[in-house]
Amino acid sequence: MSAHIILGKQISDLIREEIGADTASLKEKGVVPGLAVVLVGEDPASKVYVGSKEKACQQLGLYSEVHRLAESASEEEVLALIAKLNKQDTINGILVQLPLPKHINEKAVIDAIRVEKDVDGFHPESVGNLVIGDDSLLPCTPAGVIELIKRSGVDIAGKHAVVIGRSNIVGKPVAMLLLREHATVTICHSKTANMEEIAKQADILVVAIGKAKAIDSKFVKPGAVVIDVGINRLPDGKLAGDVDYEDCLETAGYITPVPGGVGPMTITMLIQNTIKAAKRANGIGE
Repeated sequence: MSAHIILGKQISDLIREEIGADTASLKEKGVVPGLAVVLVGEDPASKVYVGSKEKACQQLGLYSEVHRLAESASEEEVLALIAKLNKQDTINGILVQLPLPKHINEKAVIDAIRVEKDVDGFHPESVGNLVIGDDSLLPCTPAGVIELIKRSGVDIAGKHAVVIGRSNIVGKPVAMLLLREHATVTICHSKTANMEEIAKQADILVVAIGKAKAIDSKFVKPGAVVIDVGINRLPDGKLAGDVDYEDCLETAGYITPVPGGVGPMTITMLIQNTIKAAKRANGIGE
């Protein structure tokens, strides 16, 4: 039996329809959600992401600004721009595209964003709210992972979820969100001694380690839900996830492809966060 393939594009399109209805009803109330993206330098992947975010805003009826700064821009310039956007009423969400050039302190920049406008969910206060279960804007990729699982008809409550990877951007927050959905959660990482054994116990396996095809069917319990957050470029120019997709296809019950799995969800969740922030700023109930 081949696994059920979770198509992120299809689920993302469904959510975007809901977003379209939301922005239309906000416009009737005179509210246009606004997103500002800050791009420092010439990183090619970052440029592509920023272009996709801009396009999504246009398609879904949001106001958007992209601030492109030179690679040589100082930390002071970036912080001054954030201070300006923090005060700007037309902007509900601020996103600084990472990575930043080495001479800029990433933490200082993230900490400078007003928590109400932190649509990336990286601000320490947002992370604290996530951990204690208070309402906050959730990090986009982890929130997208949860939506993919739920909208595929999988009940997370009571399941054993194993997260491979402990990054602040994916591993830790996705573990917290799985806990919030009442899963029993184990986190594995590069120092985990018996990773294969632990992964094989997972009903839900989320992989985010940044190593192409590192996880094969030996790590997968038959029928498990396998969510691959990795995106790696192979020497032949093709993209591959952290999971060996072909090898796991027969073992898994559900699996996300790369590309076309988690990727399409990230920008959709970012737009959803911007709308949530706009509703809060205007005192509109959700």
